[in-house]
Amino acid sequence: MDRVASTQGEAPMSRDAHEPTHFGASTVPLGEKQGKVDAVFHSVARRYDLMNDLMSAGLHRAWKSALVTSLNPSRTRPFRHLDVAGGTGDVAFRVLEAGGPQTRVTVLDINGSMLEVGRERAGERFGDRISFVEANAESLPLADRSYDGYTIAFGIRNVPRIDLALKEAHRVLRPGGRFLCLEFSKVDVPGMDRIYDAYSFNVIPRIGRVVTGDAESYQYLVESIRRFPPPLAFARMIEEAGFRRVTHRPMTGGVVALHSAWKI
Repeated sequence: MDRVASTQGEAPMSRDAHEPTHFGASTVPLGEKQGKVDAVFHSVARRYDLMNDLMSAGLHRAWKSALVTSLNPSRTRPFRHLDVAGGTGDVAFRVLEAGGPQTRVTVLDINGSMLEVGRERAGERFGDRISFVEANAESLPLADRSYDGYTIAFGIRNVPRIDLALKEAHRVLRPGGRFLCLEFSKVDVPGMDRIYDAYSFNVIPRIGRVVTGDAESYQYLVESIRRFPPPLAFARMIEEAGFRRVTHRPMTGGVVALHSAWKI
């Protein structure tokens, strides 16, 4: 239940490419992480949405519905939205269905394989209300102040330079624009954390092997969850990017958190 949010071409090098960073439980040079993450999603693209249903027992649908409800796209006025790391279109379709006829959504992703799935799923349903862009979340090829909303669901933790992606989110939002991030978090129910760890490390890679033929990619995805900053630390990162009214809401015992912020 992950998407990569950094993309094609050269991203801005705010830090040395040889600086160590994490790739799941491993340590790799910063400049190599993106290629490794890309390979994960090329491998699982065709079965990505099916795996989301199997891994979460369908709960990801409720989590994404909560995200779109919080976004609340206008049904009567133009609403321009950017969904980052949304290649297969799952969140974008929900936004379009929730909004009015003047709602437009740009789906942006690094991974061409994921975008291909999204285009196929969209077909002609939404006409010119949806577009798909292969680009880098760390350096968006989009104009300043051009979007009313920005979402990223289960993708931010795969970005090599999260600080740059957050700054870019702030740049492309209009004043009054909403930032929403759905990401795995820290389980806060006593005893549930042990059950969750056992399920994550022992069951999910096995499901990945059966369904996609790739256990290693899902091993990485599980490990990457444990390396993501806890909610309060991530909230500070969002504030440092320039956002205000930053909040987070845990769901399902803290398995995921919905992070919200505004560009004031």
